[in-house]
Amino acid sequence: MLELIKKGFLAGIGAVVLTKEKIEEITHRLVEEGKISTEESQKLADEMVKTGEKQWEEFNVKTTDTMKKWVENLEFARKKDLEDLKRQVEILEQRLSAVEELQIREK
Repeated sequence: MLELIKKGFLAGIGAVVLTKEKIEEITHRLVEEGKISTEESQKLADEMVKTGEKQWEEFNVKTTDTMKKWVENLEFARKKDLEDLKRQVEILEQRLSAVEELQIREK
């Protein structure tokens, strides 16, 4: 019975969106209705919280990876790329100024 209830929660609502308080509220109601024992209630709540945390972590990892791949495929310059280019332009401007000064002195 406990496994069936657990599967029902996971399939119907999804452990990711359930908060610990909501899980405890639901399991407490099941105890009051006599469908599970207090011990089963605590076990179920703990398992649901752990499952939810695991699913949330997996969701975060997948989302982060997907976003990184998406951003890499965009044809926008990243801030670091722009800063690198700015430094290169500054160096080139300095070199150009030095060359121009040499040309002026030679005349």
